[in-house]
Amino acid sequence: MPNRLAQETSPYLQQHADNPVDWYPWGAEALALAKSTGRPLLLSIGYSACHWCHVMAHESFEDAAVAEVMNELFVNIKVDREERPDIDQIYQTAHAMLTQRGGGWPLTMFLTADQVPFFGGTYFPKTARYGLPGFPDLLKRVREYHDQHPDEIVQQNRSLVAALNRERAPGSVAPADLSGRPIVDAVGHLLASFDGDHGGFGSAPKFPHPDSMELLLRQWARDSRGADGANARHAALFTLEKMAEGGIYDQIGGGFARYSVDATWTIPHFEKMLYDNGPLLRLTADAWQLTRSPLFKRVATETAAWVMREMQAPAGGYYSTLDADSEGEEGKFYVWTPDQVRAVLGADEYRVAELHYGLDRAPNFEGHFWHLNIARQIEAVATKLAMPVADCETLIASAKTKLFAARKQRIHPGRDEKILVSWNALMIQGMARAGRVLEHPEWVASARRALDFVRSTMWQQTDRGGRLLATHKDGKTHLNAYLDDYAFLLDALLELVQTEFRIEDLHWAEELGDALLDHFEDRKAGGFFFTSHDHEALIQRNKPGHDNATPSGNGIAAFALQRLGHLTGDVRYTQAAERTLAHFHPQMAAQPAGYSSLLCTLEEALHPPRVVVLRGGPAELQVWRRALAAEYLPSTIVVFIPSGAANLPPVLDKPAGDAMVNAWVCEGVTCLPAVNTVEDLLGILNIAKVAPAQ
Repeated sequence: MPNRLAQETSPYLQQHADNPVDWYPWGAEALALAKSTGRPLLLSIGYSACHWCHVMAHESFEDAAVAEVMNELFVNIKVDREERPDIDQIYQTAHAMLTQRGGGWPLTMFLTADQVPFFGGTYFPKTARYGLPGFPDLLKRVREYHDQHPDEIVQQNRSLVAALNRERAPGSVAPADLSGRPIVDAVGHLLASFDGDHGGFGSAPKFPHPDSMELLLRQWARDSRGADGANARHAALFTLEKMAEGGIYDQIGGGFARYSVDATWTIPHFEKMLYDNGPLLRLTADAWQLTRSPLFKRVATETAAWVMREMQAPAGGYYSTLDADSEGEEGKFYVWTPDQVRAVLGADEYRVAELHYGLDRAPNFEGHFWHLNIARQIEAVATKLAMPVADCETLIASAKTKLFAARKQRIHPGRDEKILVSWNALMIQGMARAGRVLEHPEWVASARRALDFVRSTMWQQTDRGGRLLATHKDGKTHLNAYLDDYAFLLDALLELVQTEFRIEDLHWAEELGDALLDHFEDRKAGGFFFTSHDHEALIQRNKPGHDNATPSGNGIAAFALQRLGHLTGDVRYTQAAERTLAHFHPQMAAQPAGYSSLLCTLEEALHPPRVVVLRGGPAELQVWRRALAAEYLPSTIVVFIPSGAANLPPVLDKPAGDAMVNAWVCEGVTCLPAVNTVEDLLGILNIAKVAPAQ
């Protein structure tokens, strides 16, 4: 008989609906039961694409004997970390404090009835191995400790809650004391940890960290003649190149996996997350602007195709994840044997594919399989086979088409089809930027469809203004939205404003900005809480500034609000961004490498972006749009406003030309005289500085 999780929208929770465990979703019913019975809470947090979550479920949660122990000793709560990042953040932090080790998923925490954890870990096997106790034995020992040592637990809980509260209050500096030193230190740290052989930062496992690469490219844009700038550019582009050639990138179907288990980007943890691929798509488009490399163009094209083919719902929103596993095995959908490849391809195609993808080398996955990566460049393959490069390119293209068709017949990994505002916003921004840069209007249209879905389904008008709901699946939209939902969506809207200007997008951006100020800002100390002022009370209300798998909500909120202020002239937005930077500046100074999103905001606070306003007819604007899209201008906001646009804020309300385009370059309240040729505008953007107001 299904348990209570059968009624939930989360695919992860639904995966556990037939467990013999008496699972509860997080909520008042479970918390009240713990208080009335005196049983502690067992909190298990994971997500649907998580390999080790599946392992623990199969070993323990599906086992009737283990479930009997869980049900007798605990009130058991299952949480999807993607739907409830507020809960996950709190208990990941608590786990680190209790164990002095990093967390992860599945997260297994034992809480008193007042929700404070007293013991925890991540994956526990059913029987003792890997140096870990068996889960059933652990359950009995934890319950015994809970019952026999209540005073110790109370004291520990007080200390833990106090530490959690200190975590959110790092201190601040005066806005006038904001310094660019953390940016310099962060770039230095990244360059010191850069792997010059394989790209990336540090050793295995390696994560993409697109926010760090963006910071490095912005450093180059500001200091292109300096050694640090040149090194920063190389580190970012080389890392992205090695990722694009490695197995973390799906060479057959497009899209990036979550991370590489090795230092060479060869074998990924095979799950694909929407939140990685949106920023990486945007960054790949930036890399193409800087290099015109066919590799970056191909990767952007294939990734966008994968998004539209496999991750976009018919109604427009983007799905969340693809599992690492299929048929109960991690990576089974993606890996090959030489015989499988040979059976699909013609003889000449196989000769090229064998060398290009490394099928002539030893297996690279579990000793028996080959996960495809670019082992040799096409030019090297052509030399080795004494064939023209063009012929090899044609053969590898046809080989990929055939391999894709053959792989399509396999049993696919599971797909988590819930639609999250924050992750959709990251992909909307990526598709909009890449579509503009690489001139693919269908990518922009895909972004627009996702945005329209969010607005029509997940944005609700209330008596206190518009509010977002965080998640949607199976016709149900629910859960109070988080800081990331508002911040990432605001940032995505500003990307679309630059891609195809619509005044309603700018007005919605202002509504989102107002919602951030009204419902999330800490006006006293600065910064933004992760949960809104009217959110459910939890044991901590955190204010995260550090980048994690996704960029910092505070970093993106401040960045987008700062830009919204420059576009509208409303100083409330820029002042809120300044308060956020002042609040987090001590943390940025102490650990600069973990705050790339906030550091990009700091850079634009210290060196405000240029705003370029172009007015003219749609056809004439398109010529200018194409010219500017080819340029890497990270600190420039460009808006193409058709002649008939109305209700513009004063900053953007420039007179439109009749049959030509007028362009204004502005910094702060100062604008240069309008120019009406593309060449003049590019000259100004590349070499000229706006003179100070007289």
